[in-house]
Amino acid sequence: MKRFTSLEICAGAGGQALGLEKAGFDPAMLVDNDPHACATLRANRPAWDVRQLDLLEFVGHEHPHVLDIDLLAGGLPRLPYSVAGKRQRVDDRHDLLRAAIWLATEVRPRAIMLENVPALVRDPMFAETRHFVEEELKNSGYVCAWATLDAQDHGVPQRREHGLIVAMRPDDLVRFEWPRPVGGAATVGDVLWRSMGSRGWAGAVEWRLMANEVAPTIVGGSRDRGGADLGPTRTKNIWARLGVNGGSIADDVPDADFVMRAGTDPGDRKGLPKLTIPQVAVLQGFPEDWMITGRKTARYRQVGHAFPPPLATAVGTSLARALNR
Repeated sequence: MKRFTSLEICAGAGGQALGLEKAGFDPAMLVDNDPHACATLRANRPAWDVRQLDLLEFVGHEHPHVLDIDLLAGGLPRLPYSVAGKRQRVDDRHDLLRAAIWLATEVRPRAIMLENVPALVRDPMFAETRHFVEEELKNSGYVCAWATLDAQDHGVPQRREHGLIVAMRPDDLVRFEWPRPVGGAATVGDVLWRSMGSRGWAGAVEWRLMANEVAPTIVGGSRDRGGADLGPTRTKNIWARLGVNGGSIADDVPDADFVMRAGTDPGDRKGLPKLTIPQVAVLQGFPEDWMITGRKTARYRQVGHAFPPPLATAVGTSLARALNR
């Protein structure tokens, strides 16, 4: 199939852009306001046009080469569209979802793909928001499709639901189909046991048998939250069941002298190995050669907030088929 062009907003560490690239979309520009994320994008794809810009200040007509793109795509910040975040309502003028929709009506791509929390798609409290999106895009000739997709159904070794909006003009949308689950996601142990044993830890083989489930949802945290860890207490207890100390992120995998001690109490995690950022990136579906730049906490947040590339490839392939006619 032919290749298409895209404008990537809130690009982060590039999970969505990387997946869409594999599906046939070459970014004309990538926009993010985080200097660490922009550095990551430039380090991995020096030829990409990466701009450190605030989406609220981005004007499409100031960048003429994005006015003739095939796809506008972005993974938007979760607040205020998580159920908890609804209690911290953001003023409409600072709402990045609204900014993305207004940008789409200005740029007028052939297709739009925006990712957020599942609650935005299915929770009654966001019905008004969904109505806004549909009406604004309808006025520009688009029709919307909404879905929640779980990354583990598309080859990612992690239980991770995403809410997705796809909008196209009617004659294109009629050919669009959401990707079907392929199943067969690997377990944490199957994916990581070799890296766990790469410094000589003989217990990696035994650990593989303990880590015999797909990962729980990896939580990236916010800029206002402390350091890098694998989430709230409930999630850490799940990680402990899989033989992982989720209390923090390690600088390296266990060495040959490491002795694993699994406690009977789910809260007792001290004797378990910790994950490294490259290992977390693999659980997110990033290829092993994708570099994440910055200090530890900044790197972890980039990975934790990312849209898994294999899921982006699955949706992008469906979009490309619809656009290819």
